[in-house]
Amino acid sequence: MTQTASSTHAATAADRPDPAATESILPELRTTWWETGMRARAKAGLFAVFAELPGLVRAAVRVSWRADRTRTFVVAATTVGAGLMAAFGLLATQRVLVELFAGGPTADKVVAALPALAALAAATAVRAGMATAMGYAQNGLTPKVDREVERRLFEVTTAVRLAAFDADAFADDMERASRGADSTTGLVQSSMNLLAGLAGLLAVAVAVVVIHPLLLVALLVATLPNAWASLRAGHLRYQTYAAGSVRRRRLWLLHRLMAERDSAPELRSYGLRRFLLDQYDRVMGVETGIQLALARRVTTTTTVGAMITGVATAVVYVLLGLLLVDGQVPLAAAATCVVAVQSAQRSLAVVTYQVDHVYTEGQHFRDYTGFMTRAAAYLPQRPKSPGATPDGLREIAVDAVSLCYPERDTAAVDGVSLTIRAGQTVAFVGENGSGKSTLAAMIANLRTPTTGTIRWNGRPLVDWDADELRTRTAVVTQEYHKWPFTAATNIALGDVGTEPRRDRIEAAAARAAAHDMIRELPNGYETLLDRTFAGGQDLSGGQWQRITAARGFLRDAELLIMDEPSSALDPRAEEALFQAIRDRQGRATTILITHRLANVRHADRIFVLHHGRLVEEGGHDDLMAAAGRYAELFSIQAAGYDATAGRPVRPADGEPGADGVLSPA
Repeated sequence: MTQTASSTHAATAADRPDPAATESILPELRTTWWETGMRARAKAGLFAVFAELPGLVRAAVRVSWRADRTRTFVVAATTVGAGLMAAFGLLATQRVLVELFAGGPTADKVVAALPALAALAAATAVRAGMATAMGYAQNGLTPKVDREVERRLFEVTTAVRLAAFDADAFADDMERASRGADSTTGLVQSSMNLLAGLAGLLAVAVAVVVIHPLLLVALLVATLPNAWASLRAGHLRYQTYAAGSVRRRRLWLLHRLMAERDSAPELRSYGLRRFLLDQYDRVMGVETGIQLALARRVTTTTTVGAMITGVATAVVYVLLGLLLVDGQVPLAAAATCVVAVQSAQRSLAVVTYQVDHVYTEGQHFRDYTGFMTRAAAYLPQRPKSPGATPDGLREIAVDAVSLCYPERDTAAVDGVSLTIRAGQTVAFVGENGSGKSTLAAMIANLRTPTTGTIRWNGRPLVDWDADELRTRTAVVTQEYHKWPFTAATNIALGDVGTEPRRDRIEAAAARAAAHDMIRELPNGYETLLDRTFAGGQDLSGGQWQRITAARGFLRDAELLIMDEPSSALDPRAEEALFQAIRDRQGRATTILITHRLANVRHADRIFVLHHGRLVEEGGHDDLMAAAGRYAELFSIQAAGYDATAGRPVRPADGEPGADGVLSPA
């Protein structure tokens, strides 16, 4: 942290160690989605790039064809047509020059050239019209392609099992696939532009061969050096960009730390301004030096290419002059060759620019297609009896159920068996990491057991229609999501299959002790709960927890799972919430997960988990009499009370009292 930035220097080689890595305390960051195409392009030679182009262009055409056949056909037809018109225009130009350079009075020469001039004008007009039609079709194709690929992606991401998100590889794949979906549009557009550029080049080549075969050699000599220089300069840019990925991600991280709301209070309270600016200077000093070195190399490459092209063009003009003197090429053909060289250089500039775009966007597109293939393994199993609708809940039986998360040595839930009957309120208790939330998620059909079976009314969950089961279950998760909608909509999300009537929403909010709180917001139930929007509001953790609980109460489901629903609530709100839960007892089934053991005393059955195993079960009195783990945990919380005075003794900050309520810090 005390090192100075003077020791940093610019590195230009892609394989040289990043100096910023030794000068900055910021650690190495994981590879991100955008690096796929960049790194592939940096490592690939020009021959490898050209070898992959045909396959990438075919993939782009297939996607475009699926999205909109008519517009794809229009783009293809106008691309070919524009190429034909370009060749026809060059030939017409050559004919005009032949007539103008012929002997005789000027007026007679102009009259003789009129048919060729008319043909040239017609070819130019048709080509312009085709360009307009192509642009119109491409612009209309873009949203169609976007919708096609994004819809398919979201159909998969919203359908895969929850377990997919536990795998780091899946999360990385999905991030890159999201970018790949965006890149598909770029791939299609770049492919179409590349084909248009190639069509222009081919048209020029055909035209000059018709005029005189030697002109083709002249055309190649005058255009290829600059094309090589452009591709080489692009290769250098990609190499440097890929080599500097760590630096840029560090700069992005520093930008977040210095310019976002979340970090602003601690930045000021701890006086971190100079420290973070110093980190920025260290990383940016290296980045600036490398960018300057890159600018020198690119400038040198393009300058050399331009010089070679200039010399080659001069040689071409000398060759044309010699051919003219020797009588092998007429003056009109020589003049047409000059026009052809200029046209070819423009088309080649388009081609070289689009080659890199097609290749890099194609790598991201392959991330997308690869993800779509691999994600199929995470799709839910089809029920053995499709369309089987579960009847009213009578019993849930958990039989020897285990679940092991990816890349974990021990099971989160290990061989648990238990039975929950309709109308019961049961509690899952245990220390952090004991498997309570995982077990509840399996019962809610959000996760699939690694081994064992969970039955609803004696039938395995996988045999029932999954969507129908979810309509009968409401889950209030510990890690709730702050949906960027109004307060009313946030609650209405709990039952999107029914009409979002305000009376039902307010009744659910009242049961969760959220009604009065919402009414005090600037726009009441219509207040946007996200500061991203104009007039949006922030809520505290406790206020969000009430909104989330109201969402669960709205459905009035046969099975309600409440996972730590009151960890951020004040005592009054907590009491109101648990009273609403107790009101369900005997009428509907509730699974309650909480560390505040005073709130589970009235549960019909308490299941105690430890390291994923079910170690105790029974009512509160029975478990206290057994003097096991539950009794130990309950006694630890109860120790915060003075038993003789019957008055609470303030526990240490952040520790739970006997009523389970955390003392203020």
